[in-house]
Amino acid sequence: MQLANAVDAFLDHLRVERALSDNTVTSYAVDLSKLVVFAEERGVLEVSGLDATLAAEFLVHLGRSGLSARSAARHLSALRGLCRFLVRERLLAEDPSALLRHPRIGTRLPKLLSRAEVMALLDAPDPSTPRGLRDRAMLALMYATGLRVSELCRLKLGDVDMGRGVLSAYGKGRKRRLVPVGDIALDRLTDYLKNSRPRTAKPNETVLFVSPRGGALTRQAFWKLIGQYALAAGITKTISPHQLRHSFATHLLEGGADLRSVQAMLGHASLGTTEIYTHVAKDHVRAAFEKAHPRARPKKEG
Repeated sequence: MQLANAVDAFLDHLRVERALSDNTVTSYAVDLSKLVVFAEERGVLEVSGLDATLAAEFLVHLGRSGLSARSAARHLSALRGLCRFLVRERLLAEDPSALLRHPRIGTRLPKLLSRAEVMALLDAPDPSTPRGLRDRAMLALMYATGLRVSELCRLKLGDVDMGRGVLSAYGKGRKRRLVPVGDIALDRLTDYLKNSRPRTAKPNETVLFVSPRGGALTRQAFWKLIGQYALAAGITKTISPHQLRHSFATHLLEGGADLRSVQAMLGHASLGTTEIYTHVAKDHVRAAFEKAHPRARPKKEG
């Protein structure tokens, strides 16, 4: 089998059998397309030519091209996934990536918004317009639940139980999870459903948040509008929807929420992924200790 065809088969496996999101599959496709080009330039067209030497040379090539350690690690993960798939499908006798090591990468702490910045952002939309009501509800719901932007844009009308104050999020790996929703976000969502959505939604449209044309709002559109509202709120740094998710998690931990609960609300498969927020929240804990504990700081003389 040709290597390019094997990569296509692996991507189909990720999409159908492992039910990974379209964004994740696209990332794998981009990374592995570089492998196919690299192999073809060296005369390797068949899967049988993918050996340990080629795999190692590919990683060296990525490093010399100026790729960061984090990006190189992502490419290696894609390569390993492909190689394991090829071994399992008996297209390769052994895994050529087995001895490759991940490049060292430091822990990158998530970028956050302060509480004041969050409040300013949430109040930036104009509630006198249908679009403002929609955007105000979306921002409030994202901060109240920690949803990913793709999860927010995929929400259906039936995913939110207004009476119980919970929503059902459709996350990575097509896994569902229940997330509680606070009263303020529910109030803004109710306002949107009553005074905005009926004006723009197409007949029989089931997506919760709709564009001015009546269809589903895209991730890209939400990225754009959150930047516009950040400027309107006087936030000068560049922000992304994911920063609301990071802020949600960190502010929960600062408020005393336990790590397991935050993990469940974020939809993290591993507790280790959630633990990064404890490094961000520790400054808050330290400040509280220094303020409250009688022996935290030595008393000044005189």
